[in-house]
Amino acid sequence: MSQPATTSLPLLESRLQSLPLLARGKVRDNYAVGDDRLLMVASDRLSAFDVVMGEPIPGKGELLTRMALFWFDKLGHIVPNHLTGEAPESVVSAAERPQVTGRSMLVKRLKPLPVEAVVRGYLAGSGWKEYQHNGEVCGVKLPAGLRNASRLPAPIFTPATKAEMGAHDENISFEQMAAIIGPVLAGQVRRVAIALYETAAAFALGKGIIIADTKFEFGLDEHGTLTLMDEVLTPDSSRFWPVEGYVEGSNPPSYDKQFVRDWLEQVRIDGRPWNKQAPAPALPADVVAHTATRYREALDRLMA
Repeated sequence: MSQPATTSLPLLESRLQSLPLLARGKVRDNYAVGDDRLLMVASDRLSAFDVVMGEPIPGKGELLTRMALFWFDKLGHIVPNHLTGEAPESVVSAAERPQVTGRSMLVKRLKPLPVEAVVRGYLAGSGWKEYQHNGEVCGVKLPAGLRNASRLPAPIFTPATKAEMGAHDENISFEQMAAIIGPVLAGQVRRVAIALYETAAAFALGKGIIIADTKFEFGLDEHGTLTLMDEVLTPDSSRFWPVEGYVEGSNPPSYDKQFVRDWLEQVRIDGRPWNKQAPAPALPADVVAHTATRYREALDRLMA
């Protein structure tokens, strides 16, 4: 069933006074709720090449939240997640509820792992570039003869370090990850991340969507239990390709922000390519509208 259109005004930045602001990420604003919970507000900000655009994508935060909640529910049998089950509106003032409703999650405060768990089922993006250079992706040797967008023989786990705002994540090997968080925990993260990807990819394929790759974030609760956190399997954290547009050897059309990346790659400022440093070029209205439409199509397909 198609989801109703969002009706709230675009939100570039939340401004809650009833809770202390902990951090503004590329998309989410995190507020402290006591010392054991967080209120995560998904804004309509969009980042590309690790630079936040100046124009909001209308409805994006609500769509991301709806999709993340959908996947948290569907994947809950594999690993615990950070949701508390409490209504986000219950921890803010009545005047602030419009900033929170439909785009927020009230979650447990965890000890986040300082790595991102990236799983790739297809060769794309930086993985494709690295494969062309040395036949590997993040230290994982792959068969010869693969092409851009080729499906891999089996999903591979390629972790990355978390970058600060405005910096680029850095791909690392599994051995490097094990040195950072310990070999036992690293092995558990790899097993869980691949299980999450395989389950989600199989479901999405039945809805006409290829999940080419995705990244998960994990934390530890007060008992040391590995817990899925942040967002999960959204167009911001994944490459979603429509099945009908997939052709091996070329960049498939996507439901994610690739449309914005492609526009930014060809834009010229004073006759020169954008240097991928802030500030970003202003997004034209048609690029904003097209991106909003692609995000909505992904959600509508998954929930159909």
